[in-house]
Amino acid sequence: MQRVQNSRLSVEVPTKSLIHVLFDTIKIGIIKSNLIAMFAGLCMALYIEGIPFFDRIGTILLAMIGSFLVIGSAGAFNNLYDRDIDAIMERTKKRPTVTGQVGTRDGLLIGIWAALLGLIALYLASPLAALFGFLGLLLYVVPYTMWTKRRTIYNTEVGSLSGAMPPLIGWAAISSDLTHLGALAIFLLMLIWQMPHFYAIAIRRMEEYRAASIPMLPVVKGIRRTYAQMNFYLIALLLSSALFWPFSPVIAVSNAALSVWWLALSVSGYRRKPEKNWANAMFIFSLFHITILMLGIIGYSLAMPLF
Repeated sequence: MQRVQNSRLSVEVPTKSLIHVLFDTIKIGIIKSNLIAMFAGLCMALYIEGIPFFDRIGTILLAMIGSFLVIGSAGAFNNLYDRDIDAIMERTKKRPTVTGQVGTRDGLLIGIWAALLGLIALYLASPLAALFGFLGLLLYVVPYTMWTKRRTIYNTEVGSLSGAMPPLIGWAAISSDLTHLGALAIFLLMLIWQMPHFYAIAIRRMEEYRAASIPMLPVVKGIRRTYAQMNFYLIALLLSSALFWPFSPVIAVSNAALSVWWLALSVSGYRRKPEKNWANAMFIFSLFHITILMLGIIGYSLAMPLF
């Protein structure tokens, strides 16, 4: 263990290997979840275009590597910019950019090189995939991190635009047909799903966000308003199921069933449970929902051509 001090905090920081410090800087957990969404979009496009998986293995690997690097770049830039407020919040105060394990210069180098190499890899997969990768990076760093996160309750909506780019990157690596309902369906799924997911996080960490002066919806407008807005997005998520029908009735029905279950959990839990317990349940179910849907899309897309 080493003890790190700065003007805001003094904390015990576990001694970590260089690779662990790097992974914490680029937010490896977020990369993993976004890669699943990217791969789901890619597999959908393969199935719809009737392309065998191994016929595009080079493109698939480039899309995976490029997405990993671009998403990691966004995480590094976000960590650098937010290190002042991260020092206040319990869940983020041991990030390498806060403790000084990664300085400003090194953080910028990580972010810049990851962005450049990632965009090159995506461009080699498909110029359109590189465009969506660039848009995702730009939206996350500038409109979200640098502008809306500290200024407005609509920061979650702005951030969700960036979070909805990974499946489009995967889709675009295989297909240039952005008018297909499948592309719209998986984009809207990610866009809408993020809202109740991040509202639940905001309620769970409400006091930390308040201490850091971040205007999350429950901090500014209260939990009742957040509950109503969460349910609005859950109904929108349910309605989005119809877009999946041409791709797969199984996926459409699965999303509808999970969305109804989630909405019922929201309404019943809000009435019966303490607010933090309800938010915890909502957060856990959000992970269950998206995991089942994305794995279902991947499994369906890869398995159906075999029959």
